This record gives sequence, C-alpha cells and structure tokens, in this order.
Amino acid sequence: MTLDAANEPEVLFAEQGHAGIITLNRPKALNALTHNMVQLIYPKMLSWRDNPAIRHVIIEGAGPKAFCAGGDIRQLYDLGRAGRQAEARAFWREEYTLNHLLKTYPKPIVSLINGIVMGGGVGMSFHGSHRIATETLMFAMPEVGIGFFPDVGASYFLPRLGDHFGRYLALTGARIGLGDALALGLVTQGVEAARLPELRQALIEAESVDSVIKSFGFIAPDAPLLAQAPVVREAFAPDSLSEILSRLAQMAIGGGVFASDTLEGMRKKSPTSMALALEQMRRGASMDFAAVMQMEYRIVSRIADGHDFYEGVRAVIVDKDHAPKWQPTQIEALNPAMIAAHFEPLADDLKL
Repeated sequence: MTLDAANEPEVLFAEQGHAGIITLNRPKALNALTHNMVQLIYPKMLSWRDNPAIRHVIIEGAGPKAFCAGGDIRQLYDLGRAGRQAEARAFWREEYTLNHLLKTYPKPIVSLINGIVMGGGVGMSFHGSHRIATETLMFAMPEVGIGFFPDVGASYFLPRLGDHFGRYLALTGARIGLGDALALGLVTQGVEAARLPELRQALIEAESVDSVIKSFGFIAPDAPLLAQAPVVREAFAPDSLSEILSRLAQMAIGGGVFASDTLEGMRKKSPTSMALALEQMRRGASMDFAAVMQMEYRIVSRIADGHDFYEGVRAVIVDKDHAPKWQPTQIEALNPAMIAAHFEPLADDLKL
C-alpha cells in the first residue's frame, strides 16, 4: 500500500457492524483517484461481495471539501509526456473494470457525497445503488475543458437524463449543485452535511439501508438549471455539434442570457472533445453498461496518443495559463473520420 504526502494510506478500509467502509484518503489532493487506489479497492470489493457478514458497502471521501475531484490527471499527463502511455492505459482499464464491478454489485453501495465530485469521483460514487449528497455538493463532468471526454460510465448515465441535460452536462462541463442533481436523478437523496456522521453511523448499524436513509428527511434546495429545460431541450437535441452551437447562437440573439453564456463557454472547450462527447452520448443511449465501458476504453486509448488532452492539462493544471491551443482550434475544421476512428475496436479491447 503506497502512502500519500502525509504518510497515510491513500485509501482506508474498515469493517464495522454490517458495513464495509471505503474512505478515499487524499484530502489535500481532493481525494483524486490514483492507480494504486483502484488496485486496492477492486479486490476489497470482491472480498466483501463474497462475505455474508458485509451486507452493504459505504464509500466516502476524507475531509470536508471533496468526495473525489476525479482521477489523478497530473499523474496521467506525466506518464503520457514520458512516452509511457501503456501505463496510463493500464490505469484506465482497471478503473473502468472497477466501475463495472460497482455497477453490477449484488449488495447495496451507499456513496456519501460531500463537496466536490467530478470525473473519476463520479465513477466511484454514481454507479452504486444509493447516492446520498449534502448541500455542499458540486457535481461536474468537466473533461471537455482539458481535452478529454466524460468517461467512467458517463456514456451510460448522462444520455438517460431527460430533456438532453446529459448532453448539456457533457458538452459544457457545467457545475451543478444538490437541487439540480436531485431533480435530474443523479443523486438519490439529500442529507444535511451536519447529519452526515449520524447517517454514517446509522448505516453501519443497519441491516437494511433503505429504511435508515428514508428516516433522514430532507427538503431539496432550488434547481436553477432545471428552469432552463426548454432551452436545453431545444438546443441540445441535434446530433450535430455545429447545429447545437447554431441553435444556441439564435437563442442568444433573441436575448437568451443562459444560451449566450453556454455558447461562450463551449467556444473555449476542445472541439475534438466536444465532438467525441456528443457521439458518445448518441451511441451510449442504446448501449448496456459493459458495452459503454468498452467504448470508453477505445476512446481513451486513442486520446492517450493524441494532442488535446496533454495541451488541456498543460494549460489548466501545469502552466495554468488557461490558454490551450487545441488541434483543430475551430469546430468547423473537425474531421468526422478522425472522430469516428476513436470508436473503432482495439486489438486489446476491454472485455467485461
């Protein structure tokens, strides 16, 4: 087990009462998920699956700021820049295999989500049976802003949101709070952050998680994004990225502030990433979860050899100049054949 900068394990495991408990334990890094953490969590989940004393699993993040802010992108960037893409692919292969295990797990998985949950953190928390979040929740799939794409099963759950909100979240990387996450069905229940330790203890002692969770009543906060449903439903309906932008532009001309802000934000994202995200949303809507994970592994294997991911991480995380030079720079210059090639089978396809 490797240790983080504070000389503590990156992930903690406990068996208390009827529960197996996983704590993502890198609070200074907002609990960003490493390859080591994936390799530790997977066998533990298998052992608990076959242990009759463990009736359910609780997954949480250490510290008050984040459940998990995503995969350790800087680690993956460094591997790619050093020509070690095979090691980065090994991380994604094992992460996606873990995502599939969580999705198909035969016992309840209760994710206690406080603060930031993005990217790989969504993969760790959103495939389980119960997704409990506090009023501090900040959810996003922001990958198109760093030249990546919404992975970890986003191709499955985002297209299944109503009114094309999944496309909106995938193509914009927008951040939403608890009210909208509840309204869209991304989380299953809210709980006050102050009561999270109480809920955690009750779950440890519970034989059935449903009755315990229901006893923690909660009044949902406002859902400001949901109020934009007519705009999202109309603008994000096309299967063409150019048409989506054209519709947003027309709405903006008509005085639509939300449409104008959305359009401005999308113009700053990687054109390649947005095109990939739209295509994965289109395809994923009719695929089962295993097929989705295989598709995402195909995409990520091509991205690992590309340009925009490394340029996006450089601009946002390494140099922090926030001025990425995408290739191509314009949506109009996208090559449809190049986008389609990301979805082609691999010699080492992920098989689940």
